[in-house]
Parts: sequence; structure tokens; C-alpha cells
Amino acid sequence: MGSTADRVRIVDVKVLSDDWYVLKKTTFDFQRANGEWQRQSRETYDRGNGATILLYNLAQRTVVLIRQFRLPTFVNGYHGMLIESAAGLLDKASPEARIREEVAEETGYRVHEVKKVFEAFMSPGSVTEKLYFFVAQYDDSNRIADGGGVAEEGEDIEVLELPFERAMRMIQTGEIVDGKTIMLLQYAALNLFHNAL
Repeated sequence: MGSTADRVRIVDVKVLSDDWYVLKKTTFDFQRANGEWQRQSRETYDRGNGATILLYNLAQRTVVLIRQFRLPTFVNGYHGMLIESAAGLLDKASPEARIREEVAEETGYRVHEVKKVFEAFMSPGSVTEKLYFFVAQYDDSNRIADGGGVAEEGEDIEVLELPFERAMRMIQTGEIVDGKTIMLLQYAALNLFHNAL
């Protein structure tokens, strides 16, 4: 993996918005593969890094997902509630600690053993966020509350316990269109539920 540290020279950074998150315009010189330097300008949206998790139960062949309203998908023409894996921003916590808190708030399940399976940049053309992806086993004994999120933060979350095969079909039917959720379900198909298929 080659470093770009010697191929990028930051010329100017302007903050365009610092409201919900931070939107910056950066002007920089980039050394192209042929050695020439080219001046470019890009906008980046910095909302911090996040974590997401798929709860799964091999014996029941089920997964726990959530359903909630997402304004960005709404304004892009998707008028359904979005089905997702539980997720949240790190807010200076470790990915492992934050995802344990987030999954309890959103789903009502308390999990102690979480397994990190990979990291990914979800929209690297404009958003700086890196997501940490986790999986954890659950059963009824892990249920400590109803879930639903934090009302003061505008969350109004429905908790879904779905048969794994149905969740996979929901990708094909367009009922699940969230990228992080699709990635976790496909990870589960390849690494968790594959022996039983």
C-alpha cells in the first residue's frame, strides 16, 4: 500500500459549514502518476467515525435489525423507513465501547462479546467517516429493554427480529437498501450461517 503523504500538498482549507457536522473546502496540489503536479479542490464532510453491528442467533437463524426514518434517503426519493443494522458515531469512545452502548439504546439487547470483522470507508469521495463493523451473538437473555433509541436525539426506532433468509431476500427485493446492513448480512452469509445453509 503506497503512501500519498509525499504526493499531496494542502494549499488552503475553508470551513463552509460547522453546524451539525463540519463541511470543508480543501485546495491541494496532487502529484499525478506521471510526476506532474495538479491543483485540485474538493469538499469533505466530517461527521466523525462510527460503528455498526449485526446481532445474530445461529440456533434460531435470526438477526436483529432496526427500522427508522432517515431524511437524506427521503430527500433522495426513498420514502420508506430504512431498515438498518444498529449503528452510531464514536463520539470519542472506542469502537467496541460505543457499539455496546448503541446496540443497547437502539435494540434493547445488551451484548458483552463483540467481534470486529472489518473497517470500511462508506463514501470516500466526500465523507471522511470510517465505519467499524461488528457482529455479536444474542438470545432472549440479552434483552434488557424495549430499545427504540433516544427520543431527545430524535430517534424513533422499531426493533426487528428477522429470519436470516428473509433478511437476505429483503436485499434482493429492495426492502433493505442500506449499505452497511447489506455488507454485514453478506458477511454473515459467508462466515456465520454458511454451514447451515
